[in-house]
Amino acid sequence: MPRLKVLLTVTTYPLPSRSYDELVCTAGVLEDGSWIRIYPIPMSFLFDLKKGESLNKIKYQWIELDLVKRTDDFRPESYSPKHYDFRDIVVGESYDTKSNWLRRKELCLDNVYASLSKLIELSKDPTNKSLASFKPTKIHKLEIVPDDREWKDEWTALRQQGDLFTDVKSPESLIPKLPYKFKYRFEDDSGKSSLMMIEDWEIGALYWNCLKRANGNEEVALEKVREKYEKVFLAKNDITFFLGTTKEFHRRRMSNPFVIIGVFYPLREIQGSLF
Repeated sequence: MPRLKVLLTVTTYPLPSRSYDELVCTAGVLEDGSWIRIYPIPMSFLFDLKKGESLNKIKYQWIELDLVKRTDDFRPESYSPKHYDFRDIVVGESYDTKSNWLRRKELCLDNVYASLSKLIELSKDPTNKSLASFKPTKIHKLEIVPDDREWKDEWTALRQQGDLFTDVKSPESLIPKLPYKFKYRFEDDSGKSSLMMIEDWEIGALYWNCLKRANGNEEVALEKVREKYEKVFLAKNDITFFLGTTKEFHRRRMSNPFVIIGVFYPLREIQGSLF
């Protein structure tokens, strides 16, 4: 039962349609640069429940806590907190964006894949790799697809599975349903084209913030999301994806079990200068 120090790098937007365990994917890197997944995470850790505000600012911050390897998950990176209320957690130093994300790069980009086919092969037995940093050779566009506008019965079923919501009476009101899915179309180093869902909490939060500023105009809000994730990022930023598998898709050995669980976006550097 190791006590580990983890630099949190990923928090995904909650998807209760999956399972109690995978409501939110919280992942990070250890001091040696290797990846780790921690779940389940109590809602009180992700939100300031008194203010109803997301605590996504914990990204790129060191935490130390006792973790237990999950015996019900074949993915080698999957752990659970010994204490689900995080009573033993120690929050440490955070890594800021100074020097164009230098300290973040040192850990998060220690081992970056360029071939999606190679990564998918590593996801198979016996390696079962399920978390990685991936560098697309080319990103073509951000695709936005309409989705269900309201939660259905997911939260009701989820509450019956565990004690994740002991402090939350109405998680569906705390976490509004995203009415759109956001996906990147990109190529790897072999020229293979892929379309992959972006599940990072940041893009969901960006949509809601843009919608608020646009006084509820969804068309304007979506254009603002596209402006950042397509026009700005593709022109000025050096994009790396953090990829992760869902347990269900991985167990079923889908042709590609990965989704984008985080987008890493320091400015592009050209000959020692920032672009």
